[in-house]
Amino acid sequence: MQKVIQKFEIEYLQILDEKGNCDEKLKPKELTATKIKELYELMVLSRMFDEKMFAMQRQGRLFTFAQAKGQEAADIGSSFVLEKNDWMVPYFRNWPAYITRGYPLHMLLQYNAGDERGMQAPKRVNCLPVCIPVGTQVAHAVGIAWASKMKKEKTVTLVYLGDGATSEGIVHEAMNFAGVFKVPVIFVCENNQWAISVPRSRQTASETLAQKAIAYGIEGIQVDGNDLFAMIKATQDAVKKAKSGKPVFIEAYTYRLTDHTTSDDAKKYRSNDEFKQWQAKDPISRVRLYMEKKKLWNKELEGQLYKRVQQQIDDAIKKFEALPKPNPEDMFDSMYATPLPEYEEQKRLLQ
Repeated sequence: MQKVIQKFEIEYLQILDEKGNCDEKLKPKELTATKIKELYELMVLSRMFDEKMFAMQRQGRLFTFAQAKGQEAADIGSSFVLEKNDWMVPYFRNWPAYITRGYPLHMLLQYNAGDERGMQAPKRVNCLPVCIPVGTQVAHAVGIAWASKMKKEKTVTLVYLGDGATSEGIVHEAMNFAGVFKVPVIFVCENNQWAISVPRSRQTASETLAQKAIAYGIEGIQVDGNDLFAMIKATQDAVKKAKSGKPVFIEAYTYRLTDHTTSDDAKKYRSNDEFKQWQAKDPISRVRLYMEKKKLWNKELEGQLYKRVQQQIDDAIKKFEALPKPNPEDMFDSMYATPLPEYEEQKRLLQ
């Protein structure tokens, strides 16, 4: 006997295209004119902050970091939906998500200057520290979500990962666990087409990354990751499902408009034509075009916004530069309950 046991499909969601055209029927009702302006300001703040950090890195004031330019809609659209008690678990490119959650700018600068105290999240800002190892944060997020379920908390945990992370075993182990134990977790995979210099086509033969969730009994959806409105709607739907014990995997189809990190040179593996095609799909410009079409925005308001955001960034830099410098010996503290002899020797050498 031969029969079909199950069939699957992956949906794609787009509400706002690159020309600012919007499917008003699909646009979330919460997106009033005032709210759209607030979200646009977050996007501009994230972009300008990202570019300022890049300039500071080149000046030697910050260390190597991964820019988020081009992925603002994927970050802000998803993190905006979360409530205060929900958890955001990042990887190393989620500065816009941190900003949306209310994380202080000066502390993000502090962390990227090599001071671990910058990742000591303020009270009531439920964000985990930046995770550098690829994919390990996904297991952390599933653990948090499982704990929330056991404690009967009405919260969700949203974890970010890149397309490259889907090639890591720990990601699949975490997704399998989430599917079996039905924990309230949302996986937001920011598919920016490149895992450092490896194109998505060389990572997997799957048509989408979203379909990988099917194997674990998890719903998967592909979303235009440069569409702020679509990311908000997809995450809203995912939150409702996650709270009822149905994890969701959102593939945010996006693009990084920068090098992998400040120590990378994407020109060695990406074509200029590809870059220009994606540059035309910029997530910030499409929101601005939408507002202009709706007579909600003009050049005067844009100028006022840029001045306001620039002042906010300047104030954050001053606050960061006024912070006390870290003690290099702190790197040995809290490493082990009982200090190792070799660490004591290293500390003496440092002194």
